Amino acid sequence: MSVFTDETRERAREIIARYPADRSRSALLPLLHLVQAEEGYVSPAGVTFCAEVLGLNKAQVGAVATFYTMYKRKPTGDFLVSVCTNTMCNVLGGQEVYDTLSEHLGVGHDETTADGTITLEHAECLAACDYGPVMTVNYDFFDGVDASTAVGVVDELRAGGRPMPTRGARLCTLKEMAVQLAGFADEREGAVADGGPGEPTLRGLRLAQEHGVSVPGFDPNTPIRSKAEADKAAAEAKAKAEAAKPAPVEASAAPVKGGDGASAPTGAAEATGPAKPADASGSTTRDVKAPDDKSPQVRTAETRQPDAGTAVPDAPGTKVPTDGTGTAPEAGDARSAEAAGVAANAPAGDGKPAGDEAGAQERNLTEAKAGTDADGAGPADANETGAQK
Repeated sequence: MSVFTDETRERAREIIARYPADRSRSALLPLLHLVQAEEGYVSPAGVTFCAEVLGLNKAQVGAVATFYTMYKRKPTGDFLVSVCTNTMCNVLGGQEVYDTLSEHLGVGHDETTADGTITLEHAECLAACDYGPVMTVNYDFFDGVDASTAVGVVDELRAGGRPMPTRGARLCTLKEMAVQLAGFADEREGAVADGGPGEPTLRGLRLAQEHGVSVPGFDPNTPIRSKAEADKAAAEAKAKAEAAKPAPVEASAAPVKGGDGASAPTGAAEATGPAKPADASGSTTRDVKAPDDKSPQVRTAETRQPDAGTAVPDAPGTKVPTDGTGTAPEAGDARSAEAAGVAANAPAGDGKPAGDEAGAQERNLTEAKAGTDADGAGPADANETGAQK
């Protein structure tokens, strides 16, 4: 029989109701926090409970519960003390803090004191490098700690006290925290009235006020628009942008001079677009539109080794290579060269690496054996002989 109370079951139904009927599996994460709130960890019974209410099998639930470190798989103390020992905090003394707590409490990583009050763990990163070294108690921060202040915090916890975190609300037990992580409010009187911002946060705010830095047009009282309103505003902005575009320039009917001063054939202007204004060098060479139907990878490959039958010589960045006489390669030369390369490099078989031949291996073994038989060289000498040959 399940150990979970009727209140937990009612809350489970409330969590599942937050999600669409065909997406109820998305409720798994808060449900795991919910069962941890009752037992202090995600037990086999908790895995079974989540599987039953969501219509999953236990393997699917267990895969999620074992992936995230916030889900504990064995009984955990009332207060989870996490000490950051990652690079920044470690340089500032985080490892010393952890080692001192471990010796003081008589427990190691992921172990709980005999009175069931404290579970100690070292954390890879607590995302508070500017406050390092840091430790958290049930995920609430204690900033700039050292060995002495850390010991003072855990001693106060074991004595029944609730030291105030540097940032955040009043401390609660791990089970109470799990209820909040499941999506339910902290119902303790004045629980969220305590705490305050950290000094680096306030420093950033003061600098912003001093230099007049703010979000353009920010109004905290502006209501969040609905999707329909946002779509309508986006459509209006798009229409306004389209209306602001300049009208396309029509092609000129005047004859266009070629590079040698002769007139271009009739219709050239229409085919290539309006004439390019003369630049500082006096050139009136036209801009040739690159072929848009080719991917950048294809165009790069053609630039390096184009096929004369398909390349576009006038495309920007494309230059058809020529031999010493200035003649472009014949169509299909690139494909012929590739086919010749493939034919000259037979694929490796399943039994040997590419490039190894059985004949060469047998020959080396025969020569090595012959050398050993002739001069009495040992295996090491034979290996050296074979390597040299």
